[in-house]
Amino acid sequence: MNAFEDLLNSFSELVWGPVMLGFLLGVGMFLTVGLRAMPWRKTGAAFGLLWRGRQSDQAGEITPFQALMTALSATIGTGNIAGVATAIALGGPGAVFWMWVTALFGMATKYAEAVLAVRYREVDEVGRYVGGPMYYIRSGLGPRWRWLAALFALFGMMASFGIGNMVQANSVADGIHSMFGVEGWVTGIVVTLSVGVVILGGVRRIAVVASRLVPVMAIAYVAAAMIIILGNLDAVPDALGLILQHAFTEAAATGGFAGATVWAAIRFGVARGVFSNEAGLGSAPIAHAAARTNNPVNQGMVAMLGTFIDTLVICTMTALVIILTGAWSSGETGTGLSALAFHTGLPGVGGYIVAIAEVVFAFTTILGWSYYGERCVEYLFGMRPIPIYRLLWLVAIMVGTQVKLDLVWLIADVMNGLMAVPNLVALVLLSPVLFKVTRDHFQCCDRSL
Repeated sequence: MNAFEDLLNSFSELVWGPVMLGFLLGVGMFLTVGLRAMPWRKTGAAFGLLWRGRQSDQAGEITPFQALMTALSATIGTGNIAGVATAIALGGPGAVFWMWVTALFGMATKYAEAVLAVRYREVDEVGRYVGGPMYYIRSGLGPRWRWLAALFALFGMMASFGIGNMVQANSVADGIHSMFGVEGWVTGIVVTLSVGVVILGGVRRIAVVASRLVPVMAIAYVAAAMIIILGNLDAVPDALGLILQHAFTEAAATGGFAGATVWAAIRFGVARGVFSNEAGLGSAPIAHAAARTNNPVNQGMVAMLGTFIDTLVICTMTALVIILTGAWSSGETGTGLSALAFHTGLPGVGGYIVAIAEVVFAFTTILGWSYYGERCVEYLFGMRPIPIYRLLWLVAIMVGTQVKLDLVWLIADVMNGLMAVPNLVALVLLSPVLFKVTRDHFQCCDRSL
């Protein structure tokens, strides 16, 4: 078993190595240039579309706002708390800068994914709108590429049980045990029943729950972070300076921090940024394909806000708290580092805020990924296995709350990375379609592209 784990570790390092990270970042840069930086220039307009998208009577399953909340339910999670902390612990404060870079270019990637998802979506045998990378690969690239679409669906289905289910269930159980001393099996039963009630209602019920839980928890978490930041407002310029300085120069050892090279800052900043916002992995467009919209560009603009909110807002709040409180040099890492930072900034309640946020974020991630995995199963095998998939999904939650998940995490990490390859290939090959659709839209509506 140790040899198998070593093999998986090596494969994971290869999958998430410089080539993959360069591919992810490179595709984002290519799309940003091809779109003439439209995602950056139209961020304000995108928020306007999001606000108006709370209601829609166009074709689809859920409103544009609910589609974004469903996607955010899967992306806002451990990456925003443990992922940011890990990036800083291993790459130094400079890793935050590279998370920003990843997010800025990732906005174009997320925009492209949603545009293509809506453009090439289909109506399944029960009359629901479905889409995502497997559909735009098959329909956009043609029959010769069906194998690539099937590979994405296979990787997505397998990844969903790990990173989207058991790993998250384990986080919920650990968080509740640390707060209240509740045994994992009790948490497992409650979470399994709660998730079961939601997913049996399909994407519409998932969207309703996500559109209520995600904004409330995200706002509460950011508000707590802002209290700490405002309490240390005079130190914010120095914190930002530290981030910029160590993005390009080595971070020396200090306190419990072991030091980090510039390459470590780039590697862990990009890797944790992608892990957090999932731009390029191909998961979020599965949710956006269900949006009630007849305009792919509008939904793409709403979708790109997911990366903006996830990384440029929430991850930045976590990072500033960690740096401003001095916790970054403590030697802690992961959730422990974030908890220490919030406890230092808000004694007595800060640690609980992190624990509660991680529990809620992990729970909503389970909901979001249940839909992603279900659509992958439907693409591969049709509707008949869906009840079996849902049953296995609920069983996996119980397993996740009970066992150590080192092996599961490794397998899921590899599958998650492999999802990106078919998706990124499709985004590059379909970029002429993307650019034309975008250009036509803005030439019709205004002259700014």
